[in-house]
Amino acid sequence: MIIDDSAYDRNRSKKVELLARCFDHASLKMRFYKGFRMLTLGWSDGHTFLPIDFPCSVRKSLKLIAFLKISKNALAAINVERIRFSQPLNRLPDMIRRALANEVEASYVLMDSWFTLPPLVKAIVKQGLDVIGMVKKTKQRYLVNGKPVSLKQLYQLAQPVESKKGILRSIDTVMKNGTPVKIVFIQNRNKRSEWLAILSTDCSLAEQEIVRIYGMRWDIEAFFKTAESLLRLEKEFQNRSFDVLISHTIIVFARYIVLTWQNRCHTDQRTLGGLFYELCDEENKLDWAIALQQLIGLLEDARKQTNSKIKKLIQSQLERWIAALPSYIKAYLPISVCES
Repeated sequence: MIIDDSAYDRNRSKKVELLARCFDHASLKMRFYKGFRMLTLGWSDGHTFLPIDFPCSVRKSLKLIAFLKISKNALAAINVERIRFSQPLNRLPDMIRRALANEVEASYVLMDSWFTLPPLVKAIVKQGLDVIGMVKKTKQRYLVNGKPVSLKQLYQLAQPVESKKGILRSIDTVMKNGTPVKIVFIQNRNKRSEWLAILSTDCSLAEQEIVRIYGMRWDIEAFFKTAESLLRLEKEFQNRSFDVLISHTIIVFARYIVLTWQNRCHTDQRTLGGLFYELCDEENKLDWAIALQQLIGLLEDARKQTNSKIKKLIQSQLERWIAALPSYIKAYLPISVCES
C-alpha cells in the first residue's frame, strides 16, 4: 500500500461547501491555496497502481471559507464532524483497516517523510504490516545502546555498506516508542554531497531490497499527475456541493482503474494469475522437443526388435514423416538414428 496526499485546488471558487485555505507542503512553491487536502491510499505491485481510498479533509485549525449548508440526510453530512475536524494522519490507520477488511492484500505500507512519524508507524505495525518510508532530519530520536540519538548522529554510527551503488550506510536501531527499525542511508541524486534516509520496520530485508521497494512509491505521484492533467480531476465540474465533489472524484478514480486494468491486460502476462504459472510449469514438464525425441527413440527400439520386413516399413514411414516436418523442428530431432 502507498500513502500520500495531494492538493485539491479550487482557487477560483468562493462558495464551495467546506472550502478552506490550505497549505501545499508538497509543492516546490510551498504555497497556500483554496481547496481541500486529498489524502489517498493506493495499492501497487510495482507494475500496476490502483487507488482504493481518498478522504478529502479539512483541518480543524483552518478557517473555513464556506460553511456546510446541506441537508442532514446528504452524503457529506453523515460524517461531517470527522471530515472537518479529524487530523489526516489520525485517519490513516482506519483507511488501512478498511482496506484489509475488504481483502486488499499487502505486505508493506510506503510513505514519504511527511507521514513517517513514530505514532503512525507503530499503529500500522500493530495491524500486521511493515512500513518503509523516507525520514528527515527532525527532532525525532532513535535509541542506540539505550541512548537517544538524532538521525545525523545515527548516520555517524551506521556501518558503511560495501559494493552497493548509491547505498552508503545502514544500521538497525529502535524508535523512541520501542518499534525496531532498519535505516538505510543513500546518496542524494540531486545533491551528491548529501544523503537521504529510508526507514524499514522489516529489519530482515537487505539494503538493496528496501530501496527497490521504496521506489514503488513513485507510482502514486504518477497517478496524481494523470488524474489532474489527463482525467481533469479538478477542472471537469464547477458544482458547489461537497457531495458532488466526492462523487466526481470517485468517477475519476474509477476511470483510472479501468484504464490501468486495460493496460495491464495488454502488457502484463501476470493478469492470467495462477493459470499463467501453471501453464509455464506444464510446458516445462511436457517440452515438445523432448517428447518427440523420446517418441523417435521408442520407434527405433521397436524397429530393432522386429524382423527385417517390419524394420523396412517402420524405417520408410519414419523417414517420410520426418521429411515432411519443418526445418526448425528437424533441428531438435535425432534424425541420424533413423538414417539407413
